[in-house]
Amino acid sequence: MPSTQENLKEAFAGESQANQKYRAFAKVAEREGFPNIAKLFKTAAEAERIHAEGHLNAMDGIGKTVDNLKAAIAGETYEFTEMYPPMFEQAEKENHKAKRMFKYALEAEKVHAELYKLALQAVEQGKDLDISEIYLCPVCGHIEFGKPKDKCPICGALPEKYIQV
Repeated sequence: MPSTQENLKEAFAGESQANQKYRAFAKVAEREGFPNIAKLFKTAAEAERIHAEGHLNAMDGIGKTVDNLKAAIAGETYEFTEMYPPMFEQAEKENHKAKRMFKYALEAEKVHAELYKLALQAVEQGKDLDISEIYLCPVCGHIEFGKPKDKCPICGALPEKYIQV
């Protein structure tokens, strides 16, 4: 019989995946002209996020900002050093379409870790980041501090395609 901690990890993963899946389903419903079904998917996605956050909190997975940044750095570093390289290699061997997003994610996670390190340095000095404009490449997930001037260094998306979050 699994422990409560193991159950929390499984529930957190399942609710997190449901959140993302329903957000993706909402985009399709909107494109296909079903705005109310899209709203249902978006609302259910938010409900799943609430569940996931509750489970993460019960696992003591949410701490002070300095601790959260350290956890984020560790997670992003794991992804680009251990998780994505073999996934990308396997998809490449199989010539699977997943290779594109695996490669994008691998490269973007490196950038995320570096940005989190900058944020951690600021917090350790009792400061916030000195940049308020943060942009996201909607194709690959690359993040830029300040308005992008050049194509995305990971996927080549034009700077005007970036979105400010």
